[in-house]
Amino acid sequence: EVQLQASGGGLVQAGGSLRLSCATSGFTFDDYAIGWFRQAPGKEREGLACISSSDDSTYYIDSVKGRFTISRANAKNTVYLQMNSLQPEDTAIYYCAAGHNVVIVDGHYYGMDYWGKGTLVTVSS
Repeated sequence: EVQLQASGGGLVQAGGSLRLSCATSGFTFDDYAIGWFRQAPGKEREGLACISSSDDSTYYIDSVKGRFTISRANAKNTVYLQMNSLQPEDTAIYYCAAGHNVVIVDGHYYGMDYWGKGTLVTVSS
């Protein structure tokens, strides 16, 4: 019943932009924080950005701050990740996840309850 569907990935040149979407269903969207994660080849999964369920406050790790923007459209149960100034190091599979009580400690995100399938972002040089 619970679904999180990430989309919008593709191939982009360095310096370009993409907007990812995470369409959700099967849970009370406005009670959950939503986060974006990525996993690059040979690297561990990392949390990138998170948006609160209560007041739309946002958190970003330093490597994407100023380049990526997370937002949510509650009426559509959808979260977006606008990615600008993309670099080859951003190449990864990107995932969205939902958590009722998410804790961020030292740049790491904990407490995600539901995970979606990833969408591939490839940045060429």
